[in-house]
Amino acid sequence: MPRKIFVTTALPYANGSFHIGHIMEYIQADIWVRFQRMQGNEVHFVGADDAHGAPIMLKAEAEGITPEQLVARIAAERQKYLDGFHIEFDNWHSTHSPENTDLSQDIYRKLKTANLIYTKSIEQFYDPVKGMFLADRYIKGVCPKCGAKDQYGDACEACSSVYAPTDLKDPYSTLSGAQPVMKSSEHYFFKLSDAKCKEFIKNWLGTPGRLQPQVANKAREWLDGTGDKALGDWDISRDAPYFGIPIPDAPGKYFYVWLDAPIGYLASFKNYCQKKGMDFEKFLADPDTEQLHFIGKDIIYFHTLFWPAMLKFSGYKVPDNVFVHGFINTASGEKMSKSRGTGLSPLRYLDVGMNPEWLRYYIAAKLNASVEDIDFNPDDFMARVNSDLIGKYVNIASRCANLLKKTFGGVTSNLYRDSTLLHQFQAANVDIALQYDSRDFGKALREIMRLADIANQYIDEKKPWILAKDATKAVELQEVCSVGINLFRLLTLYLKPVLPSLATNAEKFLGIHPLEWKDASELLPAGHVTQPYRHLMTRVENEQLDALFEIDKEPAKVTTSTPHPAAPVKSDVTLPPPQPSPAGAREGESSGAGAPIIKIDDFAKIDLRIARIANAEHVEGADKLLKLTLDVGDLGTRQVFAGIKSAYDPATLVGKLTVVVANLAPRKMKFGLSEGMVLAASGDAPGLFLLSPDAGAQPGMKVK
Repeated sequence: MPRKIFVTTALPYANGSFHIGHIMEYIQADIWVRFQRMQGNEVHFVGADDAHGAPIMLKAEAEGITPEQLVARIAAERQKYLDGFHIEFDNWHSTHSPENTDLSQDIYRKLKTANLIYTKSIEQFYDPVKGMFLADRYIKGVCPKCGAKDQYGDACEACSSVYAPTDLKDPYSTLSGAQPVMKSSEHYFFKLSDAKCKEFIKNWLGTPGRLQPQVANKAREWLDGTGDKALGDWDISRDAPYFGIPIPDAPGKYFYVWLDAPIGYLASFKNYCQKKGMDFEKFLADPDTEQLHFIGKDIIYFHTLFWPAMLKFSGYKVPDNVFVHGFINTASGEKMSKSRGTGLSPLRYLDVGMNPEWLRYYIAAKLNASVEDIDFNPDDFMARVNSDLIGKYVNIASRCANLLKKTFGGVTSNLYRDSTLLHQFQAANVDIALQYDSRDFGKALREIMRLADIANQYIDEKKPWILAKDATKAVELQEVCSVGINLFRLLTLYLKPVLPSLATNAEKFLGIHPLEWKDASELLPAGHVTQPYRHLMTRVENEQLDALFEIDKEPAKVTTSTPHPAAPVKSDVTLPPPQPSPAGAREGESSGAGAPIIKIDDFAKIDLRIARIANAEHVEGADKLLKLTLDVGDLGTRQVFAGIKSAYDPATLVGKLTVVVANLAPRKMKFGLSEGMVLAASGDAPGLFLLSPDAGAQPGMKVK
């Protein structure tokens, strides 16, 4: 019987664009969903924006817009990414929706009826200027263990100690700079530690095949913890002001974003059911329905403890599987980070015109059913795509199609004297299907490319280009080309979940209906007419990868006080004092200070931030550079290479405040990645002088 499957991916937070980690996860799920549909299974694939929480509220406030406007703006750009990488969700919705409000409040009421909700008063830091309670991320101070300054409210980056924000010395709010005060508030808790919850979770985790072994083991470790590591109850409420769903019987209280975010899976599906005329409750209540989630390893805790327990004790269907993947890293093994500029930009990938199916194939070739991280290596990417897809797969069609069309009008042979090879390719569908179903995509693609090697070897041995020169070999030529085209058709079928657009074009060339998995048992009928062949895919070129990563062959050098537009380090740039604009000066004309007049909008494009130099060190092999590690407050840490070696001893810089251009595109240099630019002054006389803010400035503050 066909399977009935409800599939989701983790919800992206609606305060920014998709990053490569999102795209990797969506590609993984999309491949699996496409394969299931080729098998004839009923699959409903939905996603949504995670649209609530303090960060969204605060970002909207900083931009002078409402949270709803911010969420709508982010949502409007989603489709270009999804379409661009051929990711086909059946529905994309938002947690800021009537469906999510209804479901979240319904689940809360049912958990309360089950005696799994209680309240207690807790003390928490409160910002008297902003008028709100502060999450750990919005509190900094002096580490109580090692004395390091400007450490976050939950852990010290200097000594790695973990502590409560109340343990910080000299705490301050990163939102206003004010000293927070302790204030009590009544919070609502989900009693996850209840014996019936723990017993259910234990049994749920123990169901064979539900989770990868390493995921199940980690979840059991949390479940069975004792002492300080014992499974605790879950604080599910937040106080106003907060952008979220109101708790129905508690004025001024809102659900913590992590409660309503996974309920967004159900909300999106309910919205989809309403559009399609499906019965939402009936579908989920059907014991044959499978509910599956694709997520990253950083959110295992929520999806293997809270989420199934919430669903179980509110009467909803619990997940049948939670499929967990690792991170996607740079070639050096560093986790890709959009905020730090160390990642592959999905939008830039599309903007520079690179084929989205190159990336789909490369990611699929790296993925398996484990929780391992994968690396993106540009050289490996180019070699793998060009070798596998162009040199092996597409090459089969290009070597046979034109000869078949030119000599026989594209008509396939009615004679296959040696069908062993064709049967071998057909029989491979069983193992390849098992590998797709178990998400071992890398193994599936290795098997497909092994078959492609065999197909090319067959063509090399038969040499149809030689047969075409001998009129007496016409029957053999037609047979060889027809075998090659049939092998290409089977490989297209096996690659279709990964390369849907290329498969569609191949189906048009072959003159066949859209391929389904059962078609592996068939061959093209005798006398079938193929269409004129057009090249299906181009090669990856070095220039495209250079454009993708904006990599110069050599690091740019600044030889004058005027900054080079592509220079990775501009700390020796002279900043002339402000000069009055000459009467009648227009934008682009000289102001008399040697630089063109600009508008305020031009200056506003530069994001200048206060940064604290957390570390400074010499760079081996560099005559002018120092490597600086900068604390830029909420923007995190940045690595910057600055040409100030002649003026500063690294040891004297640690702890100093300076100014950094925070939105400068990262630049790959010989010595590493430079993620910004510190500002310094210089003149005709020797000397460089870092700009420093006045006392009281804090890391992350904007310079206006």
